[in-house]
Amino acid sequence: MTFVTYGGVTVGLLLLAWHLADWWPGLKTIRSNPASLGALLPFLLAWSYGVLATLGVGGLIGWAADTTLWISNWLGDVALVWGVGGQAGQTAGTAVYLPLTQAGGGIVLILTAVMIVLSRKTRYGVDLKRGAWCGVCLGTSAGVAGFAAAPIAVAANWIGDSVYGVL
Repeated sequence: MTFVTYGGVTVGLLLLAWHLADWWPGLKTIRSNPASLGALLPFLLAWSYGVLATLGVGGLIGWAADTTLWISNWLGDVALVWGVGGQAGQTAGTAVYLPLTQAGGGIVLILTAVMIVLSRKTRYGVDLKRGAWCGVCLGTSAGVAGFAAAPIAVAANWIGDSVYGVL
């Protein structure tokens, strides 16, 4: 498992800020139409998927998530060192993560197929890709996003146990 560095967290937070700034309709619009918050759902779904992909440490999906995190760590570290004079490679404190069970891994595989189709077929493709990348970067951090990974993993394991237990 690849651990996230300050650079990776920076990339994840940059993706989150970029998406929120791109989405932001204004406070007046949110107050008058709270349903406008629903436009964040594709990003949040993809963010949850990115977290699950990072927690599934094996197979092609785990390799893709680890590679994405490694590249994000490198990009963020380069930006921190050359942009503001920081130090490269500092681990951003790892959250204790709950690995996925076999049934939870099956759910991640199903979600992978769904995410691929949705990112190619819907107008939310950019939101889904950005959200998944953000989830991979922030899913194992020690911050609030990293702590959110545990309930997401528990939910995936529970859904998997329920689905595969019935079959």
